[in-house]
Amino acid sequence: MDKKRRALYPGTFDPVTNGHLDILKRASPLFSEIIVAVGKNPSKSTLFSLEERIDLLKKSVAHDKFQCPIQILPFSGLIVEFARDNKITTLIRGLRAVSDFDYELQMALMNRKQVSDIETVFLMPDEKYIYLSSSLVKTIGRFKGDLKNFLPEPVVEAFHKKF
Repeated sequence: MDKKRRALYPGTFDPVTNGHLDILKRASPLFSEIIVAVGKNPSKSTLFSLEERIDLLKKSVAHDKFQCPIQILPFSGLIVEFARDNKITTLIRGLRAVSDFDYELQMALMNRKQVSDIETVFLMPDEKYIYLSSSLVKTIGRFKGDLKNFLPEPVVEAFHKKF
């Protein structure tokens, strides 16, 4: 029996970086479909609105080749509930460093405790993205630094409009 293997790649994506796209590209041959879930977290202050982040992701994935369909959807609340509502049992998470692993392991175990059939797949980005984070990119962008090595072109353009 050929089972559809759908996965969920959740995050704030404020903004989406080349590192995020690299993880998505690495995950795409492993699944039949990936839903990128763009989070709305009332306790987080974001540079880009939820609608802007979704639009930037759609524009960014349109410029790349993936080995499975990519769908981009908003979510709020618990990711495990979103996964359950969409009949997805695999979460994709990127790991850059040991500090990421500590946090992500706790999150994966907490998610599994809430929904027992949720599994988390950890993927490492290309070495050139190990240091990359949305927070660092926002700092560079606010000071008008060069962002072209860190962000997809649509996001670079959006930064220039914001600042």
